[in-house]
Amino acid sequence: MRMQRHLDLEMRRGRVVCRRDFLKSVSAAGTLAAGSLGFRDLVTLKAEELRKEGMACILLWMQGGPSQFDTFTPKPDHTNGAGINAIRTNIPGIHIAENLPNVARQMDKLAVMRSLTNKEGNHLRATYQLHTGYVLNASIKHPTLGSLVSNELGDPECEIPSFVRIGGRGVAGGDAGILGVEYNPFVLNSPERPPENTELYTSAFRHRRRLGLMDRLEAEGPVDIQAAIHDHRKVYHKASKMILSPQMEAFEVDQEPDYIQQGYGRGQFAKGCLLARRLIETGVTFVEVSLGNWDTHQDNNDRTKDLTDQLDQPFAYLLEDLEQRGMLDKTLVIWMGEFGRTPKINARGGRDHFPAAFNAAIAGAGVRGGQVIGETESSGQAVSDRPIEVPDLFRSFFHALKLDADKENMSAIGRPLPLVEGGTTVEELFG
Repeated sequence: MRMQRHLDLEMRRGRVVCRRDFLKSVSAAGTLAAGSLGFRDLVTLKAEELRKEGMACILLWMQGGPSQFDTFTPKPDHTNGAGINAIRTNIPGIHIAENLPNVARQMDKLAVMRSLTNKEGNHLRATYQLHTGYVLNASIKHPTLGSLVSNELGDPECEIPSFVRIGGRGVAGGDAGILGVEYNPFVLNSPERPPENTELYTSAFRHRRRLGLMDRLEAEGPVDIQAAIHDHRKVYHKASKMILSPQMEAFEVDQEPDYIQQGYGRGQFAKGCLLARRLIETGVTFVEVSLGNWDTHQDNNDRTKDLTDQLDQPFAYLLEDLEQRGMLDKTLVIWMGEFGRTPKINARGGRDHFPAAFNAAIAGAGVRGGQVIGETESSGQAVSDRPIEVPDLFRSFFHALKLDADKENMSAIGRPLPLVEGGTTVEELFG
């Protein structure tokens, strides 16, 4: 009874219990009596408690590495600013690049981090790190952020996969890794049409009969490939459940009223942001929307202006739409890319890879908007205040989503792997 009361207290405190915490509790309070909750039961109860809270996440992934000077860290008084002016936001004293006038009017919802710093300047390796929180390692496949979040918070009642990626096919570090195929993203090439191969060419009854036949045939397959058969069956049944579901209407963005579609604007990214809101509203836990290519080694100002034109209106309206629907408090919105761009303009009028000092912005899920955290010195060459590293960033994401960043998943070789290793939550984000 004393052990049970101890565990109940931990759950009331809102603490996500990982195996390490559980073993400490056992050591402190004695052996579990017969009839008490086992570890699996306790974890299951806590997971259900979190899922009932309905937390979700939208990642706006800026593929290629966006220039901080052209987005949230303008330097108009320095030659490195390359003529990009700063404009006022709806928060006095906070200025961002002139390329984002609509986002400037939503600054009260956003927390901008201007002092991200990292060492990885290779696209593949940096993309992997900014998706998983881990440095690329040949011996283990770390789960991507979307897979981790959908594993912890995915709603089993939702008939659409809990992790949807819109664009961004082939993202480094973009799959479920050690969590298994069940938590891989459902990839949608275009938000402007329904997912491919989801149309039934027979009746639902005949479809289910065929599914049953496939199961019986696979059950008789060779023993040495049963693991692969099991994974195939999981994916196939998940897909079948989705295409037979009325929730498929979530993908039909043209059903939205005209004023909503106009609010998000035109283009693939705009439709992707609108679809992300519809999917979260339906019960999907994590949606990643990709916009690229920000790899502006030449003609940086013109190319970045084109990209920010695609970004500005949809990003701003997504924040407004989520707030008006009462969804922003439970939806973490992340804007980031794999690194920033060099302070100095190169001979081709471009900016090269620069992980030493770049920016990101987040909103919702308890994040205190209307603030800037960290700063770079006047040239933008180095972080001058409050450096934030990748583990700090990920730990902050998990804090916003009410997840225990120290919870461990087990690799196939029996190695425990926490959601994030090291780092400290950026407490200023949460006021």
